[in-house]
Amino acid sequence: MASMATLFSKASFPSHSLTKSFDTHFAPSIRVNVAVKNKAKNHQKLRVSGGLIEPDGGKLVELVVEDGKRDLKKGEALLLPRVKLSRIDVEWVHVLSEGWATPLGGFMREREFLQTLHFNSLRLDDGSFVNMSVPIVLAIDDEQKHRIGDSKKVALFDSKGNPIAILNDIEIYKHPKEERIARTWGTIAPGLPYVEETITNAGDWLIGGDLEVIEPIKYHDGLDHFRLSPSELRDEFTRRNADAVFAFQLRNPVHNGHALLMTDTRKRLLDMGYKNPVLLLHPLGGYTKADDVPLDWRMKQHEKVLEDGVLDPETTVVSIFPSPMHYAGPTEVQWHAKARINAGANFYIVGRDPAGMGHPVEKRDLYDADHGKKVLSMAPGLERLNILPFRVAAYDKTQGKMAFFDPSRPQDFIFISGTKMRTLARNKESPPDGFMCPGGWKVLVDYYDSLVLSSNGKVPEAVPV
Repeated sequence: MASMATLFSKASFPSHSLTKSFDTHFAPSIRVNVAVKNKAKNHQKLRVSGGLIEPDGGKLVELVVEDGKRDLKKGEALLLPRVKLSRIDVEWVHVLSEGWATPLGGFMREREFLQTLHFNSLRLDDGSFVNMSVPIVLAIDDEQKHRIGDSKKVALFDSKGNPIAILNDIEIYKHPKEERIARTWGTIAPGLPYVEETITNAGDWLIGGDLEVIEPIKYHDGLDHFRLSPSELRDEFTRRNADAVFAFQLRNPVHNGHALLMTDTRKRLLDMGYKNPVLLLHPLGGYTKADDVPLDWRMKQHEKVLEDGVLDPETTVVSIFPSPMHYAGPTEVQWHAKARINAGANFYIVGRDPAGMGHPVEKRDLYDADHGKKVLSMAPGLERLNILPFRVAAYDKTQGKMAFFDPSRPQDFIFISGTKMRTLARNKESPPDGFMCPGGWKVLVDYYDSLVLSSNGKVPEAVPV
């Protein structure tokens, strides 16, 4: 089988339908920045435009130093005050280094942090705006701050003591944890996974500056070849003569409802006049909460989906998006969409409750299921991106396959949630025929078997999502 990192798909199922015309943010492809006068209400209908969309600010901001300077930078790093990075910190260095957060040139200084927190956007020097909805920051504690002293630079080291990067022209400022949590998640309820993992026990200071990453970030987990940078993705789309790129993010296994969505999206784009729309199937590869299926198992499942013919390798690129997951709903989905602009996507597929989760305390969803797609259609700095909402898919008992939900006959449909899917796989029960390809389902069953073996039969309960 061809390498999944260069697979292109034409799914053999119809996909979640798009409306005939899209009420979206869209501006001519030669426009990079969004002028202040561009209001959300001035939406334009979709028009066909060849060529890849330009990155925010007009040029990818890539932060890895040149090969010839790496030894020099390693030596310099050994002489500087050190900041030890967590695994999630390294993931953010990865994100910054490849230009996913363009035009950011490093961890946020206070000016950028406050704009992100309060406006979900950054103002550029020419007065235009780009979207930026989640803070990309590095926390330090009092002891680290004291060690840094008056130094204008610090070296960033991973947990194994390897120099990762140098942060230049640094600025240290207070870390307003409660405000950050409230504005990013809309709640300060206990139990938010990312908060507990990275913020609650983090230092009371944030350090920002210009980043020089010594070497490309690698994880040596057998999946690095799937981690294509925005530049590499753009090269691949160009090589394939793509005249439209539509991105689909997922953090769950692919089922036939996803295939339904992806195929129908491509068909609609062809009907609109595009000649070669290409799908970016882009599973999230950074931090996820404990009950999500781990990345390596998800990639195995995606591979089986392709092997079983659910997706065709001619019109889809499969790649890993390195960002950590916040589960911050409408706030975070803007970040997911913005990052894909920098990778060359001019269409972004959004469904029910994107980037959402169950409320950590109450028995309900944390966010309104429709707010994500509504926010994306109005978000500052995303005017150039076409937002593609889709109808709900469910298992149609009359057809024996995934289909678009028909409210006139609700009794004919079964909704299989992520929680139910995990429960079926854990109990080695088969889903209805046509829900997921057999090879992909077996990977899920094998994953839950591995949990039983590693925990002496005690499988952690899934958190409803």
